[in-house]
Amino acid sequence: MVKFYDSLQRKKVEIEPSNHRYIKMYTCGPTVYYYPHIGNWRAYLFMDNIRRVLRYCGYQIEGVMNITDVGHLTSDADEGDDKMLVASEREHKTPWEIAKYYTDVFMRDAKRLNIDLPEHVVPATSVMSEIVEFVKGLIARGYAYETSKGIYFEISKFEDYGQLSGMNIKEKLAGARIEVDDEKHSPYDFVLWVKAPKEHIMQWDSPWGRGYPGWHIECSVIGDKYFGDTIDIHTGGVDHKTVHHENEIAQSNALYGKQVVKHWMHLEFLQIDNGKMGKSLGNTYTLDDLEEQGFEPEVYRYFYFMAHYSKQQNFNRDAMEGAKNSLKNLKSSVSEHKKGTASVDTTEYERQFEEAVADDLNMPKALAVVLRMLKEPKSADVYKTFLKFNEVLGFDLDNKDIPKEIENLARDRWQAKKDRNFELADKLRKEILDKGYEIKDSKDGYDINKI
Repeated sequence: MVKFYDSLQRKKVEIEPSNHRYIKMYTCGPTVYYYPHIGNWRAYLFMDNIRRVLRYCGYQIEGVMNITDVGHLTSDADEGDDKMLVASEREHKTPWEIAKYYTDVFMRDAKRLNIDLPEHVVPATSVMSEIVEFVKGLIARGYAYETSKGIYFEISKFEDYGQLSGMNIKEKLAGARIEVDDEKHSPYDFVLWVKAPKEHIMQWDSPWGRGYPGWHIECSVIGDKYFGDTIDIHTGGVDHKTVHHENEIAQSNALYGKQVVKHWMHLEFLQIDNGKMGKSLGNTYTLDDLEEQGFEPEVYRYFYFMAHYSKQQNFNRDAMEGAKNSLKNLKSSVSEHKKGTASVDTTEYERQFEEAVADDLNMPKALAVVLRMLKEPKSADVYKTFLKFNEVLGFDLDNKDIPKEIENLARDRWQAKKDRNFELADKLRKEILDKGYEIKDSKDGYDINKI
């Protein structure tokens, strides 16, 4: 039995998929306008953690994640310029060039962290026709209206608005004194579709003229495209609760007349030296920044496991040094167990590990179980059990100074095999062989060796 904290119900609940042991999970993806920082990566390690734990506990999972390549304004509350246009002006490239470059950076860094990406990764610009149809549906149901600037969702029509964040929308409406836009029925109504001026770079046809979508609509539409009216788990950061996810709930539930997302899960912030992290403060770090300081991406993965996702985690050099040393010791111990001859019954460790991860992803407790087990006499039994635990942990155990390029090719080949794309797998194997390395497969994975 797996229990996660449901932000909507405000308590831990048993995860009961709508379709037996098959779980449909949606994750809010990146806005691809700049380099992702370690605060962003904590969110995707959280996603990866959920996916791995669910599979470990016997569930099948199908995941969807959006790529925001249009529509995300510099303020989450529908104000300012589109972040893609800001980046375009900053770097003197088209928005499409910006999106391509930073999407590639995101995918590259996800591999470096060994993040298990969802089965469907969907750019917002690929679902424009579906967005238009979704907005038309909301207008037909009486939840949206048109102004000279765009199409807006009328939140007063949706009685449950504010249920996720705990906001009392009626009090907010009663206290509203300044109308930012006289055409809007309420200052809190949010944009679904923006009517673009002729000079706007990114725009598409719609029944309301040329324009582009608001940020919030893409997640509802992409979720609808792949999962229809039922999503078992939806994840994101706590910063999404008060605006983005409230708007998602309003849009999706209004269209279907039912609660679309069964369970909401939210990750707390990463702090830097016990303070706020932000680009304006100059204290954000990318994975490249960490490597320059002597910390491989995998060290950050270990660091993530040192705190519960629902708590703010403090990043500093001392904590990373601790994670680096702990990971090094863990790998050394695992290697020693690989050829151990002692007989060790690991049944109790397995029970405790599964109990920890199934109890709202208690990774600090699960990691403590692993470290206790590794103190046992050197035993192949312990090694085999660790391999099982590593399905959740996701560490690279056989680091033999294999070049990153070869590791990435080997990882892509293994994924191709799992996807039964044997033609691609064979092509990648040959490419690896041509570069002077060979791969030996086993039931648990593969081994890379220099020829």
